[in-house]
Amino acid sequence: MTTDFQQSRVSLGARLRELRTGAGFTGREFATRLGWTQSKVSKLETGRQTATADDVRAWADAAGHPSAAGELEARLQGLESRSRSWRRQLRAGHRPVQDALTVEYERSTLLRAWEGAMVVGLLQTGDYARAVFTRYAELHQSPRDVDDAVRARLRRQEILYQPGRTFEIVMWEAALHARVCPPAVLAAQLDRLAGVIGLDTVRLGIVPLGAPVAIPPGPGFWLYDERLAIVEDWHAELWLDTSEDIALYGRVWSLLSEAAVYGPAAHRLIARARAALDLA
Repeated sequence: MTTDFQQSRVSLGARLRELRTGAGFTGREFATRLGWTQSKVSKLETGRQTATADDVRAWADAAGHPSAAGELEARLQGLESRSRSWRRQLRAGHRPVQDALTVEYERSTLLRAWEGAMVVGLLQTGDYARAVFTRYAELHQSPRDVDDAVRARLRRQEILYQPGRTFEIVMWEAALHARVCPPAVLAAQLDRLAGVIGLDTVRLGIVPLGAPVAIPPGPGFWLYDERLAIVEDWHAELWLDTSEDIALYGRVWSLLSEAAVYGPAAHRLIARARAALDLA
């Protein structure tokens, strides 16, 4: 969660408190009026919990200012445009999330990525992607539309072969060894990675485990031209579109890419990871 996001949530909470106190209610009285716990009212007002659209509409009505609902929802939409919780995004499964990302890929010509935990989606095989989607569906207890999500991800990979686009992808060597799938599936995935090196549109770098790094490797993210950064965390995606945020993630990407190896050296790291697999 970014500082800007938290500040915006605190600002929304202050507005909610203003409406409540202006209507003459204590926190306890207002909670009773809404049928909520007092702790929920307190958390919303102090920015420790993110309201839902239903919450802010109910709040405006309970405060006797139903006309304020539009303003509150606009503030909330501003929050959600930055922090998109997986709980909300995955209500209809993974396929809609993949379709939304495809739109951003198609709008971009320079795409930069960092991933330290697994192979980036744009380079995944179908079986590897299926294993990843299955694990995340289990984690978030979301609808099981794994096959549809895999098909959407594989269709998006056609963009790799479109002239006029550049993909600069940096991965940590640990991602080559993460057993998120059976060894045979990982072996095929590593073969796929080796085949990507040399594509005209792709520059794939791998940061060796023992390489000195200027900054600790953090969560995975994509930079879409100079207009958008999407950062993945366990609870949400952050969609950041301010010039300051994009510049920050651009610096992070540059620092990590400086520690990466490319070409034959990257091939050797992939081959080492594959040789470590027990396929007997």
